[in-house]
Amino acid sequence: MTGGSLGLRSGSYGSLQHLQNGSFHFQPQYVGRKPSKMLPSGAREKEKIFPLRCRFLCSTRVGMLILVVFASLVFLSSFSTVNKDAQESNSVSITQHQHISQTPYENGEFGQDLPYIFPGIEVEQKDVEGTTTRSGENNRHQPSPAFHHLCENFAFPPPPPPNRKRIGPRPCPVCYLPVKQAMASIPSSSSPSPLLKQLNYVHEENPIKTEPHGGSEFGGYPSLKQRNDSYDIKESMTVHCGFVTGSKPGHHTGFDIDEADLKELEQPHEVIVASAIFGNYDVIQDPQNISRAAIKNIPFYMFIDEETEAYIKKKNSSALLSSNRIGLWRIILVHNIPYTDARRNGKIPKLLLHRIFPNVRYSIWIDGKLQLLVDPYQVLERFLWRQNASLAISRHYTRFDVFEEAEANKAGGKYDNVSIDHQIEFYKKEGLTPYSEAKLPITSDVPEGCVIVKEHIPITNLFTCLWFNEVDRFTSRDQLSFAIVRDKIMAKVDWKIDMFLDCERRNFVYQVYHKDVLDHMSPPPPVVHPPPLVRPPPRDAVIPGNRRGAVIPENMAGRTPARKNPPKRGRGGERRSGSRRHRRVGPGFRDNNSI
Repeated sequence: MTGGSLGLRSGSYGSLQHLQNGSFHFQPQYVGRKPSKMLPSGAREKEKIFPLRCRFLCSTRVGMLILVVFASLVFLSSFSTVNKDAQESNSVSITQHQHISQTPYENGEFGQDLPYIFPGIEVEQKDVEGTTTRSGENNRHQPSPAFHHLCENFAFPPPPPPNRKRIGPRPCPVCYLPVKQAMASIPSSSSPSPLLKQLNYVHEENPIKTEPHGGSEFGGYPSLKQRNDSYDIKESMTVHCGFVTGSKPGHHTGFDIDEADLKELEQPHEVIVASAIFGNYDVIQDPQNISRAAIKNIPFYMFIDEETEAYIKKKNSSALLSSNRIGLWRIILVHNIPYTDARRNGKIPKLLLHRIFPNVRYSIWIDGKLQLLVDPYQVLERFLWRQNASLAISRHYTRFDVFEEAEANKAGGKYDNVSIDHQIEFYKKEGLTPYSEAKLPITSDVPEGCVIVKEHIPITNLFTCLWFNEVDRFTSRDQLSFAIVRDKIMAKVDWKIDMFLDCERRNFVYQVYHKDVLDHMSPPPPVVHPPPLVRPPPRDAVIPGNRRGAVIPENMAGRTPARKNPPKRGRGGERRSGSRRHRRVGPGFRDNNSI
């Protein structure tokens, strides 16, 4: 899905690949034979003249002139070829800057010649008459016939070779349009909502719990009959969708928001990015690689509770005093959160953004543990507009069956086993079966729900409402309830969810550990600095206490003279007369025994 060649790699990702067109070919050198002595005289004269010609051509001036002429011809021919190719490319002007990210598949895990993001490719599409054409200007998702998508030839690479040092999930290459082209791809009209055209929400000041497993007051305690009726999709519907009490979401409903912030949340926006941290569970991650256009047009909202706010102010007292911002995030403080479980509180903005932002067209939700690495316009173009989808979510990287996911949640202590078993048994009675090939083209029943890319239309709003109702009624593990809600809606209307690969999700978000894990990690080892070097005394230094101030040689400066022990007297101290060792006699010394 890219306009140019992304490079070829061999099976070892490092050896040379021999191409057929315009690449390196091994050509054996031609070795000329020596002239035969039996040649006729005329031929011998030609053989003698030939070296003279070569010597003349190889002279300095003539050789330089020939090289200049030859280089000029090569340059002109290549320049004309480039112009010819540019004119024959359907009037597409492409300026490509090689921008290769080292993030995914480092250390030979994927070829470095495979870029996963193309922010430097600028494309201006023109039709035959030369007028500029914007994708989606006349049709919502269908480009003009002359339009060639920049990523249409992108081929998903094979998986990387095994690596013992990195055995977990990792990102994979993804082809994005440049920001300008992605912005030009915004559909001019909303996606069609099958059958459902108007969605209303239950409002009740004093909801009453009538069943033991009827959810919460914030959710309105929907009965089983009301739950089942909500899957009977009609043109106009009224369903439970949180915020049951109060005049509007965030105003005396539980999950209350200050009036000034509510006015801002009601402002119309084409695109928003939202996240949340409750219970001081994560550390705020500032988005990276965001374009100026996105910073200007797309607001980034971070919902926090009072516990998280207190921790932020403790770490940085001035972080929230000036403009309620931390980096790109506009901080929204939430009061009176309805649940004691911080993870369940996080599902409110995650699944009910359309209720908090009533005048927003597109939203990108990322969990608080994630850092956004790609521009929002590029994410929307890649996972919504290019796929003709209204909701996109990544599938789980290893599990695709709800029953396996439930067992993994119990083994990992994600929730109490009794509640998980109750939920799974309830779904089995409703007809949920283990995943099999019979569900194709559905590729998975288990999402990796930390990222949701959504268009706010009635059918997608209904899906997230009913998904939230399951989280409110059963466990907060939204992976367990995703498939049952999706399958019930798809059984009624022609609608689908785009479930992209988890490695593609890891391409545009970076996942960090939860704060409690970071707090329990062992601190890095202290940095041990080497002891300072002792500079030796300068040359010809005089050491105090030295006899007569004698000059110490350079190789002895800075050293402590070793103390010599006096020789032992007696048997052990006397040397044998026949010993081969002799004393060194200095000049001017006279031995008493010498003659």
